[in-house]
Amino acid sequence: MRDPTSFLKAEYDDLVRQELDWRLKVLGGPSTPWCVVDGKKVLMFCSNNYLGLSNHPKLKAAAIEAVETHGAGSGSVRPIAGNMDLHVELERRLASFKEAEASLVYQTGFAANAGLIPQLAGKGDLIISDELNHGSIIDGVRLSAAERKVYKHADTEDLAKVLAEAESASPPFRRILVITDGVFSMDGDMAPLDKIADVAHEHGAMVYVDDAHGEGVLGPGGRGIVSHFKLPRDRVHVEMGTFSKAFGVVGGHVSGSRDLINFAYNKSRTWLLSGSHPPAVVAACTAAVDVLEHEPQHVERLWDNTRYFKKAMRDIGFDIGKSETPITPVMVGESGKAKRLSSRIFELGIFALPIVYPMVAQGKARIRTIMNAALTRDDLDNAVGAFEKAGKELEIV
Repeated sequence: MRDPTSFLKAEYDDLVRQELDWRLKVLGGPSTPWCVVDGKKVLMFCSNNYLGLSNHPKLKAAAIEAVETHGAGSGSVRPIAGNMDLHVELERRLASFKEAEASLVYQTGFAANAGLIPQLAGKGDLIISDELNHGSIIDGVRLSAAERKVYKHADTEDLAKVLAEAESASPPFRRILVITDGVFSMDGDMAPLDKIADVAHEHGAMVYVDDAHGEGVLGPGGRGIVSHFKLPRDRVHVEMGTFSKAFGVVGGHVSGSRDLINFAYNKSRTWLLSGSHPPAVVAACTAAVDVLEHEPQHVERLWDNTRYFKKAMRDIGFDIGKSETPITPVMVGESGKAKRLSSRIFELGIFALPIVYPMVAQGKARIRTIMNAALTRDDLDNAVGAFEKAGKELEIV
């Protein structure tokens, strides 16, 4: 009899043969600049913990206190019995921070995209998506019954063309949703959200931005890409984000009008049917908002470090693409060579992983580095030195 699971090993072996498989390393302790990975002390250069908040004393203290006052778990989904006062307070604080009417917290950023996008646009509607949008956006779009169009990456002229064609459709679309990442996670470039919002407004389309990598990074005090471009809420209707990056914890959220939030929590099955965050997580997220509001030095140091590292890598001769943010790709090209570069810098004390197909296009493999506010100038020089040594050995520079 044929083994119905034989494809599992065959497909994995094929990934190994193509050098496209993930080999998981183990972090032994907190996510800090110097950490222990697979038993080796290394500098962390691939964490999304931009501001170092995952180990901030205020977040840890808030999490511990919440366990003492509210227990280890919430006990239910939020619509039934898991809607704690801690959840409500977090959403109030987040909306205030985002300068929005209201916010809603999801279990993850992926859950926000997968749960909300299919509800915002369905049968008779059109979704227009940037060609390099994150996989969670792509999956959210696939779950929708709406028609789909893709526009060239960050190209507002192409977006305008797609929108103009959509307006002449027969029968007309009921509504049109334009979706973009705020910061593109593999290249570190930003969406021209101001221009996207203008073009969408001209054609009566709704705008949805996934700002997972912009929060805590862009805009005054790290308030994100909507704040960065000083855009009103009637031009960017859905601002989605996550607590698992610059906020240093875990979870997703959306901010916008009160109508949006009422719609979202009544319609999103990922929200309705998933247990709510445990008290410790919620309290730590609220503490992260508080830190961002009262300790601006973290965002300032992040950008100081980013500028220093980018200049040093360019001076050596590395191709770092078109990055405008603390995400700095070190372009290599071949998947195998990117893996060898990652292995060599790990030997030299730097932890930064290769990003290969299908996460990026064939021939576009790179080491994706992500800057951290807690890194010192000596740490940065150490990393630059390791990249230079390994890059020369592998004839990349």
